[in-house]
Amino acid sequence: MEIKRPGQVVVLRFPQTDLNPGKLRPALLMAPLPGPYDDWLACMVSTQLHQAVRGFDEVIDRNSSDFALSGLKVPSLIRVARLAVVSREVLVGSLGEISSERLQRIRKNLSSWIAGSSSQAK
Repeated sequence: MEIKRPGQVVVLRFPQTDLNPGKLRPALLMAPLPGPYDDWLACMVSTQLHQAVRGFDEVIDRNSSDFALSGLKVPSLIRVARLAVVSREVLVGSLGEISSERLQRIRKNLSSWIAGSSSQAK
């Protein structure tokens, strides 16, 4: 797989919330974890647009300037609060990447939510 970087859309078996193995799906690499291991914080990507939390999650569709670059085949939802820490070994492949502006917006939404200043994710 090519070099990993924040904003890259990858394919992995995203774990379910009950810790059972999930199905292969796209995910967004957010940031590498500090330390000596090649682990990454990732957000789940879903085609279930109706699950979007308005003002928090990100919908990327054919009208988005970075849709083609993302490598996604259909309109998709970046579920900001559906997070996993994953090792490089579980990354199956790379599809593309999102714009740096979208990545910054997602990071801002995530950090605001964790800091407790966002009511959108309730």
